Amino acid sequence: MVTIKQIAELCGVSRGTVDRVLNNRGNVKPEKRQLVLETAKKLNYQPNPAGKALAARKKNPVVGVLIASEGVPFFDDVLLPMRKAALKYENYGMKVLWRSMRGFNVEEQCSIIDELASEVNALIINPVNEPRVIEKLNDLVARGIFVVTINNDVDSCRRHCYVGTDYLQGGRTAGALLKMIAPPGIHAGVLMGSQSMQGHRQRLQGFLEVLEKTEGFQLMGVHENEDDDMISYEKTRQLLEEHPDTNALFIISSGAYGAARAVMAKNRRDIVMVVFDTIPSTIRMMRDHIIQAAIYQHPRQQGRRAMQVVFDYLVNGFRPDQKKYLMRNEIRILENVEE
Repeated sequence: MVTIKQIAELCGVSRGTVDRVLNNRGNVKPEKRQLVLETAKKLNYQPNPAGKALAARKKNPVVGVLIASEGVPFFDDVLLPMRKAALKYENYGMKVLWRSMRGFNVEEQCSIIDELASEVNALIINPVNEPRVIEKLNDLVARGIFVVTINNDVDSCRRHCYVGTDYLQGGRTAGALLKMIAPPGIHAGVLMGSQSMQGHRQRLQGFLEVLEKTEGFQLMGVHENEDDDMISYEKTRQLLEEHPDTNALFIISSGAYGAARAVMAKNRRDIVMVVFDTIPSTIRMMRDHIIQAAIYQHPRQQGRRAMQVVFDYLVNGFRPDQKKYLMRNEIRILENVEE
């Protein structure tokens, strides 16, 4: 019987690539896809899903998912394809333990990691960038647990791969976009989820790299909102009262709706807002012309890819062929946004 390994060797590609082509999953270059399909056809390859499922169940694959999703609508679109994939992978005996938290509490995240450590073979996590969390993730890797960071990465971590966007590029994109649509003399306030999230800091860095070279630019303040709309509302209101000459806002992560409500309450429709993610509340504010543009980071692709990478490793024995699976940062305006 012809095996995936033999097809991979003949085509000069990885087993993971062959598996993705034959199971129509993931992105593979068209020329490689065609080569694999033609080779499989010539060799009369016949899949054996029943045998594969039986072998997978013997491995008893269990995945932990820990995401700070509570109160953050963006993660609804990350988790939906993850849950759909998890249902499909149940046929191979793969179980998923779902955990969530609100905000960026290091103690809570460490506690949940400890809880999952003795039960899982793999962990998908959007981690807080703190030494205690990094130490625990490195310990999981040392114990043979497969670790995937999603939507946010961390420094000096031996995680197996990261699935998400390029945060530095996202910040640069936001800065360049603001230069294009804001009036000259940008006086920008910034709201970010938390300084403890590496991605949030990188977006701020990229944003400032672009705008600090711009004549007349002033940074009116950087406030943490814990990805909470109520806090975002209060922080924005405070910023506008302390700096009435603010004419632009950049929302680095979640909390755009709260910030937009504060802008409306202050009757400051002169303010240009650039945010991330096209969740329903953001689209409503775009239709009301409070938010001018959003940067889309493909949440569904992030969720789907993270679960696929884990499945490929636990069930098929394929290690990731990349250390980082990066989604594109795409600019969305009212005319091209979808609810």
